[in-house]
Amino acid sequence: MLILVLAVLPFKAAAQDRAVALYAPPALVDTGLLDYALPRFKLKTQVRVDLVDTPEAAQVVLGATGVPLFQGGGQVWAMQVTDQTEWTDRFADWLGGEIGLTTVLSYAPEGAPLFTAAEVAEVQDRAPVMDGDPALGLTVARVKCTRCHRVEPGGGVMGIGSTPSFSLLRGLPDWEARFAGFYALNPHPAFTQIEEVTPPFDIARPSPIVPIELTLDEVDAVLAYVAAMQAADLGAPLAHQ
Repeated sequence: MLILVLAVLPFKAAAQDRAVALYAPPALVDTGLLDYALPRFKLKTQVRVDLVDTPEAAQVVLGATGVPLFQGGGQVWAMQVTDQTEWTDRFADWLGGEIGLTTVLSYAPEGAPLFTAAEVAEVQDRAPVMDGDPALGLTVARVKCTRCHRVEPGGGVMGIGSTPSFSLLRGLPDWEARFAGFYALNPHPAFTQIEEVTPPFDIARPSPIVPIELTLDEVDAVLAYVAAMQAADLGAPLAHQ
């Protein structure tokens, strides 16, 4: 038994060390961005990010100095890595890269994104980076989205006639933010649950319909599927989309 315990201890220690201590000012924490973004990083990498109360206790600090990442709330938010490890490097690469930036820009709790890129002109010239599986995205959309939306151009099951199709939404300038954070946009929060991201339904306000449940991988897959879709002609009548 002792040999077994000693053999397991290194693995537990390694799992506990697979973490990053992050400091962010209350002004950024209170936006809810980190509650939205950090679970996505953990799901992709299995690295936990813990918020700490002071910059001195942190390995990564978000604030006014360092590498510029994004802007919002009247300032540019930058990142400093004060303790370089394998996990802080992985977190910094993610948050400072295309996928992390796309995640930040897609955060729109009231329907409008709260943040923009620190270098808007440069980002506008880039094609969006998608790491989801488009084939899986179509499967997920057929099963979970056709209750309300037509998910395939020119065909497929159609739900509510007044609800815009995926191809129509694809033609909007903010389509990427809409699909990446759709579950935060009304009416979705009333009946949608995203594993490890959205809180449980309020017991006093249960879902009015059978809930829709997705993982973040499925959300990314739907986003990748829509990215590859031909946008509808926004000048055409809605009934033909």
